[in-house]
Amino acid sequence: MELKQMVGIEAAKYVKDGMVVGLGTGSTAKFMVDEIGRRVNEEGLSIIGVTTSKNTEKQALELGIPLKSIDEVTAVDVTIDGADEISRDFQGIKGGGAALLFEKIVATYSKKCIWIVDESKMVEKLGAFPLPVEVMPYGSQQLFHLFEEKGYAPSFRKTETGEMLVTDGGHYIIDLQLDVIEDPRTLGKYLDELVGVVEHGLFLDMVNLVIVGHENGPETLTSPY
Repeated sequence: MELKQMVGIEAAKYVKDGMVVGLGTGSTAKFMVDEIGRRVNEEGLSIIGVTTSKNTEKQALELGIPLKSIDEVTAVDVTIDGADEISRDFQGIKGGGAALLFEKIVATYSKKCIWIVDESKMVEKLGAFPLPVEVMPYGSQQLFHLFEEKGYAPSFRKTETGEMLVTDGGHYIIDLQLDVIEDPRTLGKYLDELVGVVEHGLFLDMVNLVIVGHENGPETLTSPY
């Protein structure tokens, strides 16, 4: 069994009858959604799913998982999602799958967040993975120039055919190649205050459990947040 599948199945064990469950996006989360779908169909698990992207919504509907939008529920009991990097102090970068805005909305209104990763995603400090910044198309070139001046080595996220990638929310993504982020909170606050920035991929003080896939089995880490 590959590591992503291992942690996806392990995380699905935290889902209980009657829960509202945030369903993450990406290659690791896909295995978790598959396992929840199996439990719904084979074990009669009764849950409501809240998806973080159109891709996950399509997958969940095909599996027969009942869905509501984030605006149709009062709260989410647990959200399970992947991450692109997790630092030693349990801060994260997400958005490699271009779903960071919806992922952060669902995570913000969740009582508990679980991230599922293989061991390669665990790092000392964030930054080797490019930091996604979701921006309004209008004014995006101005932000790009600003990030260039800051030395953030920005690049617009493109599709495989070279077109500008458009997120589910209708925005562009500028990826910042920062190498090492010494102070994620200060950077996050700076990005939050920029006009035209819709959201960024720094997920700070948000995760409760991290399930890490190792060759010898899954390891569950409890964060202090």
